[in-house]
Amino acid sequence: MVYDLQKASMWKRISAFLFDGILLSVITVLIAWGLSALLGYDGYNRTVNESYERYGQEYQVDLRMTLTEYEALTPEEAQRVDEAFAAMNADVKALRAHQMMLQLSVLILSLGFFFAYLIWEFLIPLKLGDGQTVGKKIFGLGLMKADGTRVHGPTLFIRAILGKYTIETMIPVLILLMIYWGTIGIVGPVVIGLILMTEIIVMAATPTHSLIHDLLAGTVAIDEASQKIFETPEELAAFKAEIAAEIAQREKY
Repeated sequence: MVYDLQKASMWKRISAFLFDGILLSVITVLIAWGLSALLGYDGYNRTVNESYERYGQEYQVDLRMTLTEYEALTPEEAQRVDEAFAAMNADVKALRAHQMMLQLSVLILSLGFFFAYLIWEFLIPLKLGDGQTVGKKIFGLGLMKADGTRVHGPTLFIRAILGKYTIETMIPVLILLMIYWGTIGIVGPVVIGLILMTEIIVMAATPTHSLIHDLLAGTVAIDEASQKIFETPEELAAFKAEIAAEIAQREKY
């Protein structure tokens, strides 16, 4: 008997990642759609669109232009745009609807991703065992702790919520939203770049080619069929002692 880490192949990991990513996205969209209907997002969006149309027609401007298009306007055209936005901002109903849209966008995205990760990367792996998502189950992969023992609830929660949800998903998503809204400058792309660079460095530097979520949780992706997983470190130590005894016994001859 020989104990060795049976790492999952990169191609299997990529296949499981793509499969899980597609279904996780579907769950996120469905949850976000339900939250949108529950929180009345469409009503606020309709009010904002109506105010854009009304003040755009009143001042004979396009309030949906990009920053590049705005910078290309003549001084007179730019002044009309500024006056239209000033009038819209003075409209209490339109301003409140716009603020609610921004706040609800963040809330809906955050909760959509949170519940999707909670279901797909925490509750389902708890049910299937050995940290398996549906994708990992299909492609014969599993998870275990780096010390060779079985993963349990706290480890899966750290991996799914702190690693995948918070660091690898929500930080980039929120930064992209701020870039889209024009509320953050060069800092946003720099932070996203640093996260991506850290992922690449961690994958290249770790013997198991892990990502940030595995590093935080102390887990490793394994080949489920060939990897022996132990319940406790003591059980692993006893197994290694048994191997050492067998090797010593054979060497006598």
